[in-house]
Amino acid sequence: MTRAGYPMHRYANPTRFLKFADVVQPWSARLALAALAVGLVLALVVSPPDYQQGETVRIMYVHVPAAWMALFVYSGMALAASIGLIWKHPLADLYAKAAAPLGACFTALCLVTGSLWGAPMWGTWWVWDARLTSVLILFFLYLGYMALVDAFDDPTRGTRAGNILLLVGVVNVPIIKFSVDWWNTLHQPASVSRLDAPAVDPSMLWPLFVMTVGFMAYYTWVVMIRLRSELTARRIQTIQMTLSRAE
Repeated sequence: MTRAGYPMHRYANPTRFLKFADVVQPWSARLALAALAVGLVLALVVSPPDYQQGETVRIMYVHVPAAWMALFVYSGMALAASIGLIWKHPLADLYAKAAAPLGACFTALCLVTGSLWGAPMWGTWWVWDARLTSVLILFFLYLGYMALVDAFDDPTRGTRAGNILLLVGVVNVPIIKFSVDWWNTLHQPASVSRLDAPAVDPSMLWPLFVMTVGFMAYYTWVVMIRLRSELTARRIQTIQMTLSRAE
């Protein structure tokens, strides 16, 4: 084991992870429920309607965090894939597998809410512009990964193939991020993550921030539950293989 790889193996040990999850999981659940409840009240009741978009702007409070989470989850999966391929890290592979359905759900939510938002603003549910098309490709990458990891009789081969797909598909992440700057699209340019200052009024920015915290906490909560399930399934599989060899 290389000197660089040792700390990663040490801190991602399944036993240490389960101890860590015992502490973080209940707090992330509480934070998710509280932030989403407060965020929805701020978004639907407290925040004002937009002077151009009217009440339809409230879709932003779900659409934008879902879009951010779709990119965040895929980037984390790609990082885990590189760790799994380089250091043969079993927990990294399990993390990617546990996170994929959540990332796919965030991406689907982004696409659906984007269509609902686009219909009154653009006069159409869908256009094949750079931002929308690249997000749709991201959704297919999630689905492709989930199908690929379970497509082989040997789980190791499926995991390796899935990791390669994640690393190849990561090129789509900067395309999504900068598509509105590189090409002329119907989608509005960045209004929160600007270098000078956000183009969103604080009365709308704070509800958006609270909703994003709620989405992040929810993801942390559920991905830890799924990782526990994946670890249990892996242990059962190991025991079954050991017993079959003994027979």
